[in-house]
Amino acid sequence: MTQSAPWHLDDGGLLPAAVYIPSPNFDDRPHGSVIDLLVVHNISLPPGQFGGPGIVELFTNRLDPNTHPYYRQIADAKVSSHFLVRRDGELLQFVPGSRRAWHAGKSEWRGRGRCNDFSVGVELEGTDDLAFADSQYAMLGRLATVLLKSYPIRDCVGHSDIAIPPGRKTDPGPHFDWPRFRSLIG
Repeated sequence: MTQSAPWHLDDGGLLPAAVYIPSPNFDDRPHGSVIDLLVVHNISLPPGQFGGPGIVELFTNRLDPNTHPYYRQIADAKVSSHFLVRRDGELLQFVPGSRRAWHAGKSEWRGRGRCNDFSVGVELEGTDDLAFADSQYAMLGRLATVLLKSYPIRDCVGHSDIAIPPGRKTDPGPHFDWPRFRSLIG
């Protein structure tokens, strides 16, 4: 990310201020979809380790199952997210906001299923067991502000709030500070 890059989405939903690493794991949103949900996740690969290439490799279908025992379980998964905020606040984008990233899986919010159809997914590099870094909150607040200006987002939720069946997912976890996040976006 460069400090001089614009902090607004372009017509295709790319944020020039983010490092863009295209994921093949996306498709078109259904015709007429309105992006009105922001979903916050957490991820670390290998589990509990930060800063390595695992997340990028997973989202770009390049994860080597021989690199770590856990990777054997997930190497064939076709998943992505629109954005990833690293522990140091670095912002990566994998899928344009105008397209459907494959981040929520089986999901429902306020009676509507298939949350990927109408949401933007943001991964925070982290785990359920640790607090997130100040730099992550700062970047997430800045990103969410851009998203709220670009789309008619009505709700910001965690993956745990939309996963079906309930309890299938726990992220962003008990250490995610929702009041702090909400104060950053007004």
